[in-house]
Amino acid sequence: MNESRVPGFTSTGSKRPEALFGPDAGTAVPARLTRSAGCRVWDADGREYVDYVMGLGAVALGYGHPAVTAAARRAVEAGVVGPLPPVQEEELAEALAAHIPWLERVRFLKTGAEAVAAAVRLARVATGRDHVLGCGYHGWLDWCQGSAEGAGIPAAVRSLFAELPFNDVAGTRALIRERGHQLAAVVVEPVVVAEPRREWLETLRAETTRAGAVLIFDEIKTAFRLAIGGAAERYGVRPDLAVLGKALANGFPLAAVGGRAELMAGAERTWISSTLATEGVALAAARATLDVFVRERVCEHLHRVGTRLLHGLHDVQRRHAAAVTGVAGLAEMCFLHYATDELSCAVAVRCARRGLLFKRTAYNFVSLAHDEGTIDHTLATLDAALHEI
Repeated sequence: MNESRVPGFTSTGSKRPEALFGPDAGTAVPARLTRSAGCRVWDADGREYVDYVMGLGAVALGYGHPAVTAAARRAVEAGVVGPLPPVQEEELAEALAAHIPWLERVRFLKTGAEAVAAAVRLARVATGRDHVLGCGYHGWLDWCQGSAEGAGIPAAVRSLFAELPFNDVAGTRALIRERGHQLAAVVVEPVVVAEPRREWLETLRAETTRAGAVLIFDEIKTAFRLAIGGAAERYGVRPDLAVLGKALANGFPLAAVGGRAELMAGAERTWISSTLATEGVALAAARATLDVFVRERVCEHLHRVGTRLLHGLHDVQRRHAAAVTGVAGLAEMCFLHYATDELSCAVAVRCARRGLLFKRTAYNFVSLAHDEGTIDHTLATLDAALHEI
């Protein structure tokens, strides 16, 4: 790739060519896009691809969904921002609470990272404690970076955060009890590569209550995908606070933190604010997205076509067992495990040459724009790429 004026090639780390295709992909793979529509994108050379990256899961209706685009266009024409909060802010909060009743109060922000940080701040306000246990990826901000992360994070901040083991009931219980008297919050992605065990979720709920800590579900990937209310809705375990993002506004920049009214009231005792948190275009896009999800039963579609993809990936794995060691994720967000990192790169490159963008790591996302024919073509392309290798 040519030298970029943007350090690291792009401002979104997971979209770097080496992240998608490996460090030795060369120039034969797409580096930058010019257009997207439905489940297809076009690169700077005009080549067309079927896409499963879907804005890293931020798009569940398909790129440029007409209802969302129309709502956003109206908001642009109305002025985008102003000196007062827009009516869309309260309307969206009411609409979300109607479909996700455990969001008794809601605050809006622009990114998932800052929304999860806001949830942790609220937990610290409520408990008067500092320590946090986390499970999964919660963004790049200092509070959630462990000892293995990059430079520039104060040691004192690192010491307040520790990792919780996913789906490990005994380990989870022991860690929460060990830190209970210091623990402000336990923040978990309810899905990390695999489905959560019911016993694990119930242990999280029981042990945080016992410790007087706040249970936060990071539903950035799972809300508006597994269900409108995410994993909490699918599995029936309610957090104290939940964070939504990504597909909430079908690609427009918006995130939300919400939950129990008494916890959310802490927003008036600390400072959580952003100039563009109440920018009207993303709020309008999210309201339209919610309407489409309800009207077109989008989550049912995602599960149906995702199940077709997941079953097909298992067939691919059986046919290429030496190269593909397993299938991971859920129907709505899945990927293949390869025998080596080099194999995963080779498959991703060969798929791209055949007009398919299929991530070699977590996750590939289906959308409303993916249909059965697209899924079948995708599976045939993966099979051909693996045969070639």
